[in-house]
Amino acid sequence: MPRRTRIPVGLLAAGLTVAALVLLPLSYTINEALQVDRQDAIDLVFRPLVGELLLNTLSLVLATTLLSALLATAAAWCVERTDLPGRHVWGVLAAVPLAIPAFVSSFAWISLSLRLQDFAGAVVVVTCSYYPLVYLPVAAALRGMDPALEETARALGETGWGSFRRVVLPQLRPALLGGMLLVALDTLVEFGALSLLRFRTFTTEIYAEYRTGFDSSEIALLAMILLALCLVCLAAELWVRGRSRYARVGRGTRRASPPHRLGRARYPVLAGFALLVAATLGVPLGMIIYWLTQHGSAAITPEAVSAPALLSATLSSLQFGAAGAAASLLLAFPLAVLATQHDSRLVTLIERSAYLAQGTPGIVVALALVSLTVQRLQPLYQSAALLIIAYAILFLPLALVSTRAALAQLQRGLQDAGRSLGLGWMAVLWRVLLPLAGPGLGAAAAMVFVSVMTELTATLLLAPIGTRTLATQVWANTSSLAFAAASPYAALMTLISLLSAWLLARRFGATALSATR
Repeated sequence: MPRRTRIPVGLLAAGLTVAALVLLPLSYTINEALQVDRQDAIDLVFRPLVGELLLNTLSLVLATTLLSALLATAAAWCVERTDLPGRHVWGVLAAVPLAIPAFVSSFAWISLSLRLQDFAGAVVVVTCSYYPLVYLPVAAALRGMDPALEETARALGETGWGSFRRVVLPQLRPALLGGMLLVALDTLVEFGALSLLRFRTFTTEIYAEYRTGFDSSEIALLAMILLALCLVCLAAELWVRGRSRYARVGRGTRRASPPHRLGRARYPVLAGFALLVAATLGVPLGMIIYWLTQHGSAAITPEAVSAPALLSATLSSLQFGAAGAAASLLLAFPLAVLATQHDSRLVTLIERSAYLAQGTPGIVVALALVSLTVQRLQPLYQSAALLIIAYAILFLPLALVSTRAALAQLQRGLQDAGRSLGLGWMAVLWRVLLPLAGPGLGAAAAMVFVSVMTELTATLLLAPIGTRTLATQVWANTSSLAFAAASPYAALMTLISLLSAWLLARRFGATALSATR
């Protein structure tokens, strides 16, 4: 547990600086919205357009969240609790779609048929991209659940379905609701996939307003509505996480639950998994391969994509990924040290403020930084440094979770020993904490790297003129229906993302994997 000790001034100043940086785009957007005249604000908010955007956004969030929950729970149950043939392979295939960016999936689906550019297409693409956010925690919860609870229910006369409904489902509620809230949050802030699918939501409309006229008052009000929806999801996630108290009373030996026999249902279940994998992996990978082989049926052929252009976009993506990961870790480390080494209301407030970035849409952060640099920090406008700052803000929560967990596992006696030998707190951080927390920091850096590599919204708005990344090239070519031209960039980005995810699983997931076998 953190101790109530005197916080070093330098460490506290670093934490406050990080919190201020995270709150800067949020506070700027709120201030811009408050500057709008009351009557003008009412006229702008209560328009048919806003009603349409609200209906589209909430309908999409509701449909994708519920569908993701159904798919993920069914898949997790079959993998973790049945005798499904090859269930370990199916379990990996069910999680892999999370490594494929949603706008790459949308590129594949609309290149398959332009008729998918509607609500149904948006539901299909977003669900295929984000259902693993529910599958992973639900599968983990099923894996760690005490089988004695189900056995007791069955001994008391409950049927299989009754046991699941009255015993298993309540135990899954924290993981299930937490995953559903993450799907809802990611759907709210999704831009690239919905823009390519021509489905209007708050994110696509805010971007359109920016590109056409940059009416700051209208953009600020639309951003405030989107931000309010995201913060509701974030608050609900924290509420669910904070109220989750499901634990075993005894310290008995952990054992696996005996698998349920599928019997004749085995073949329909296998067909269902095959269909799921075909939709989530087969279509994206298959269409990328298809367009790589086409030579004239697209607006721009693959020959028009020169090797230097492809290499330049790849290098830019790798450089921004590395810089974004380094910047996120730089911001996350002092916050993690504060949270693990010191216990006070101020430290809690600083840490919680950093997590607000999780509920702040990327388009809101990017537009706020654009306005700030145009008005007050001209040298930063359209600079690589500004884009890296945006990455650091957006992915700070991702880096902070892993960094905090790594530091929390360290023995406090090692730090006390360093201080007793005359080392200052900075020397203890550099010579004791950093080397020991290296694996956790590596995991955090890898996750942020993958996220930055596939980030689109902030990159489109903040990248220096002439800068091209793999993500922006996929988006630009797909927007003009140049599917063959987009395919090399999509193939490289997907390959890097899948390879990074595989390396992460190999390096940091070996223990969890072996525990399921």
